Amino acid sequence: MQQGNPTSLRVPDPGIEALFEQDARWQAWLDVEAALAKAEAELGMIPAVAAEEIVKKCDLSLFDRERLIEGFTRTAHTLVPLIWELSRICDGDAGNYVHWGATTQNITQTGDLLQLRKAHRVYLRQLAQIFGALADLADKSKDMALPGRTHGQHAVPATYGLKVAIWIDEFARHAERLRECEPRVFQALLGGAAGTVASFGDEGLKVQAQMASHLNMPAMPVPARSIMDHLAEHIMILALLASTCGKFGYEIYTGMKQEFGEVEEPISPGTVGSSTMPQKRNPHLSQDVMAYAAQIRTMVPLTLETIMTEHEANRQTSLMMRYAQGQVCTLMGDTLERVRILAEGIVLKPERMRANLDLTDGLIMAEPMMLALGEHVGRQDAHDIVYDAAQEAAVGDKTFNALLSADERVTGHLSKAQIEELLDPTAYTGLCANMALEQATRARKLAAELSEK
Repeated sequence: MQQGNPTSLRVPDPGIEALFEQDARWQAWLDVEAALAKAEAELGMIPAVAAEEIVKKCDLSLFDRERLIEGFTRTAHTLVPLIWELSRICDGDAGNYVHWGATTQNITQTGDLLQLRKAHRVYLRQLAQIFGALADLADKSKDMALPGRTHGQHAVPATYGLKVAIWIDEFARHAERLRECEPRVFQALLGGAAGTVASFGDEGLKVQAQMASHLNMPAMPVPARSIMDHLAEHIMILALLASTCGKFGYEIYTGMKQEFGEVEEPISPGTVGSSTMPQKRNPHLSQDVMAYAAQIRTMVPLTLETIMTEHEANRQTSLMMRYAQGQVCTLMGDTLERVRILAEGIVLKPERMRANLDLTDGLIMAEPMMLALGEHVGRQDAHDIVYDAAQEAAVGDKTFNALLSADERVTGHLSKAQIEELLDPTAYTGLCANMALEQATRARKLAAELSEK
């Protein structure tokens, strides 16, 4: 939930922010310590009874919070006070085997990845809901004709369903990227102080593999603390996803302007747009999406900097990555939740779409007119003839239809009835409906697949 943003009181909290709160992270680190103890016991590095006790006590609710806070304040260390407290509450001599052979980043990076994986799974579930909503929207809007716009100007007719098909196609690739990166990103790290695995002896990589198995993760092939590219990759994929979210939000924001009036985002009764202008119906959710998406993208340069780790480890880059992950992950969850609401509740206005098609009084049909005439006189000559009529219509007081109907170069090949037919914008939307239906089917398939994650 974004502090200070009133829409956050209405938009459901996807729970991402809570994953990166201190208590949640401490518990994730303890989960890694428990997995480490299990692995070491299985390989005979520590007593099995000690591992059982460590696992039993890796529960943050058993810890003395005041002692923890005092320890963190005194040491200014990320993990040591947590290890002290775990060692203290273990019965017998089990505390002597806590954190055996590990270094701080082994535990914190792996634990943070457990939380990141939970966030990742939330995103996939959110995308499943978005795909379901977009599939319905594509079906509904497949034949809703509106101006296709290039360079901000009317180009040729299209349908709103084509817009939706484009969104589905982009979101589908992001979903594919998210799923495909999982084995590279969510890897357990256990390389000891400098990635040499020396503290675990000859069995070091086996310990890492066993620990990873208990966490249901693959192990890093080279457990080096200086490796950050896989973490950067995940943030960069989220930034790509955010960019499509921002594009989606911007389309709704633009289409909602009175000058367009083609759509409206869902606005709950009682929503106030302005303290002084009672008529305002502001696109708050669309603006949220654009703003959050922009903030996510700003994290990409910082993330890339984390790959530039000095020698075998550098706390600086770890801190940078931790900050980037917390910011990006929370914002991503909040962004997708708003995209879902928009996709489910967008109000389409086909009558305004049609009215906008007619704004140029037939000029938007210059291309099919040129192609039809080109069958008789050749494409370039047809282009020149239609160009003359279009440009005169744009600046003069005669309509495009009237100019064409008065031009013997046109009427010598096309009847007035044919000209009228060629100026019907709803008859020139190409394969928009087909693409909308195809992508709707694709979206429903993805929604089903992602719901299972």
